Amino acid sequence: MLINADLHIHSRFSAATSDQMDLETLSREAPRKGIQVVATGDCLHGGWLEQIRSCARIDDGTFERNGMRFILSTEVEDIHRVHQLLYFPSLSAVEAFKEQVRPFSKNLETDGRPNIALGGAELAALAKDVEALIGPAHAFTPWTSMYAYHDSLADCYGDLASYVSFVELGLSADTSYADTIDELHRLTFLTNSDSHSPHPVRLAREFTRFSVGEPTFAEVRKAILRTGGNKPVLNVGLPPQEGKYNESACIACYTHYSFEDAERRRWKCRCGKRIKKGVRDRIAQIATRKEPLHPEHRPPYLHLIPLAEIITKAVGQHTPFSQTVSKRWEELIVEFGDEISVLVDGDMSRIRRVTTPAIADAIQLFRDHKVVIIPGGGGKYGSIELPSETTSVVVPSMPVDRQSSLLDFKA
Repeated sequence: MLINADLHIHSRFSAATSDQMDLETLSREAPRKGIQVVATGDCLHGGWLEQIRSCARIDDGTFERNGMRFILSTEVEDIHRVHQLLYFPSLSAVEAFKEQVRPFSKNLETDGRPNIALGGAELAALAKDVEALIGPAHAFTPWTSMYAYHDSLADCYGDLASYVSFVELGLSADTSYADTIDELHRLTFLTNSDSHSPHPVRLAREFTRFSVGEPTFAEVRKAILRTGGNKPVLNVGLPPQEGKYNESACIACYTHYSFEDAERRRWKCRCGKRIKKGVRDRIAQIATRKEPLHPEHRPPYLHLIPLAEIITKAVGQHTPFSQTVSKRWEELIVEFGDEISVLVDGDMSRIRRVTTPAIADAIQLFRDHKVVIIPGGGGKYGSIELPSETTSVVVPSMPVDRQSSLLDFKA
């Protein structure tokens, strides 16, 4: 079977996270986005573990609420400020790992994403001991990623680099960016939302589609490792230009700079604040080839813009969190069942019967790859514009022969 999985979220126990990030809400909202499996996030936190234990247990590593499957995961910040993602096979593995890292963390029970005073190699060794998977979260972002502080997997994980089986691309990168780095060719690429809110513009804004036997941890693990016939078949995510660290830009006024201009200015903006190196420029620094080389196992990448963003522009709102946008989004979801069906699979004549002409036209423009993207940088998300006769279309960064449709990979 094919499943859509969002394998990086945070609970209400993490800093700067919505109080609505609880399992009950997630179990209701994830299916409306078209997701079948969600990683719990924050599973080292005692309060969140208590909620996880209240779910029906399918097996040692899989839990269920309202029909939504959850697998055990967490994100931690290591001693070098690198964010690491971990996926655990059981609650006992979580508890064993937690006891091992407890002496090295001062906020294990106060923050869902704890700081742990261990390096990547030490964390990988502990993960291996409990048969957990580990890999870098949002691997290229300029603040808390592996490639922000290391130039290679070996530099981060030492002799245990070979144990790392996946890398999370993050919102500011896609497969074409990452496959210019040869050492990543053997790894599975994960695309996840890193959501701090259950709002449809955040939850499952990125996800990975897997071919598995059933929606369980054991099957997802095999898909990440690409064993037993299980595998990822599609990465789905934002166009990288929409990510808030795609281009190099000032962290205060958000003025964008080319790499050369930023270097000349010694990474100081004309306003006096810091220019933060963007993902595009960082990858260009560490790339081992000018053009991406996609290994045979690499699935296609589909660029997807959240429906709420498209509606926002179509109805002339300034934010996707307005009541008007929510109402129009809800109308479409009630009719089609989930967001993926609206954006990709739904018949356009039926969409036009359900919603306004402006929204239907905007969805058609998205399907035709005619939405204009204004790149993000410096911590400010990119934005989309609907094209006019005088605007030029931003072409997705992945070559056309690697683009795909969800129609080709129906769940």
